[in-house]
Amino acid sequence: MELADLLTPEAIRVCNSVKSKKRLFQDLAETAAAAYQIDELLAIDALQERESLGPTGVGHGVALPHARIDGIHSVRGVFIRLDRPMDYGSVDRAPVDLIFALFAPVDAGVEHLKALASVSRTLRDSAICAKLRANEDTDKLYAILCERPNSKAA
Repeated sequence: MELADLLTPEAIRVCNSVKSKKRLFQDLAETAAAAYQIDELLAIDALQERESLGPTGVGHGVALPHARIDGIHSVRGVFIRLDRPMDYGSVDRAPVDLIFALFAPVDAGVEHLKALASVSRTLRDSAICAKLRANEDTDKLYAILCERPNSKAA
């Protein structure tokens, strides 16, 4: 699964002064609502519910919050790059500045797992993360995230 299948350019933001998970989840939900017409309150509740099971900060400044939401038909992604890393409760205790959230249909089993694996694989690449951290332009961020391994884009 390619990230371009999950993400649109409208679902990418650079955020300033985010200091809490609550505010971050609100920003993720607002972006999902604007880009995909996902119900904002459902998205916030679903992200918080999933996070209560255990932190989705995977280490090295990356978080992969994800939630299942009734009423959507395919897995959709939202990417936020923070201008300043924030405490997230990650497994390595490092602050987070790259967040890729996934919103999946309630019954999306394998599709959700494939999407999560694809995002995780991409954001484990330190060169990609360095490029993401070096750019603030959302079009460039989209190109970096969606570039194929053999391409020369961004």
